[in-house]
Amino acid sequence: MLPSEISDSLLQRLEEQYRDTVTVSSVKAVSGGSINSAFYIRCNIGDFFLKYNYSDSFPGMFRAETIGLITLDSCRCIRVPRVIHWANTGIYSYLLLEYLHPGHPSGDFWETFGRKTAQLHHHTSPHFGFSSDNYIGSLKQLNDRHETWSSFLIKQRLQPMAELAFTNGYIKTQDLSRLELLYKRLPDLYPEEPPSLLHGDLWSGNFLSAHDGTPCLVDPAVYYGHRETDIAMTRLFGGFSQAFYEAYNHHFPLEPGWESRISLNQLYPLLVHVNLFGEGYMGQVRQVLKQYV
Repeated sequence: MLPSEISDSLLQRLEEQYRDTVTVSSVKAVSGGSINSAFYIRCNIGDFFLKYNYSDSFPGMFRAETIGLITLDSCRCIRVPRVIHWANTGIYSYLLLEYLHPGHPSGDFWETFGRKTAQLHHHTSPHFGFSSDNYIGSLKQLNDRHETWSSFLIKQRLQPMAELAFTNGYIKTQDLSRLELLYKRLPDLYPEEPPSLLHGDLWSGNFLSAHDGTPCLVDPAVYYGHRETDIAMTRLFGGFSQAFYEAYNHHFPLEPGWESRISLNQLYPLLVHVNLFGEGYMGQVRQVLKQYV
């Protein structure tokens, strides 16, 4: 069951938005990851997906996700769930989205997914970063704007995660020293490209096939960054067809050597996983560092 504060708030919002009396026929708990409680809600006006948590646990999380979804949707490249409403009510925060009914992937699902991701990455900005901070998983993600990718990657990504891991006791002093050596090399390791709009957390758990078989993105951690980072994230845990990469490269060819940089581009999400799940991921972090310093 939903807390009464949330039920009352979302019913009021739905009736205001749809100008109709709202009758809820069912509320069913569904998988929503390890951070939030999630529900599939059926109403006389449509089907919705709702997730909620305690408002003081992850301040601003649903506001940030709303901004990310609206930003992706405004590109008209790839489908995302439409935001209905987010709010703080009582001790809770919630986000109400349209419910994307899942379906079987179409025959050209991966080609379409690769093409649409390439189209998304064509959207650019004068600076690396974003208009506001957001979250990756349950961790705050900093997005202060920088002129160069290497500066952004160091100051907004690697250093904050490494320092958090050090505070948590997962990273040793010698690991921090090796990271400092890597920071000095970063400007020479990446090909220069304009910032691309990224999903920011593009692994197999954050896309789905809609009822018509087309790809949809969920749970974004958006910012303008080097597009190889999105591609590298797809390779961290697998689940993407080779047809995805072929279609992507056909529509927006990656710079030579991109495959050799996959492990480098996975360093940030690996540090995220260290902080989320513990030092079991430090072996992979150290393997990446050995390749470069």
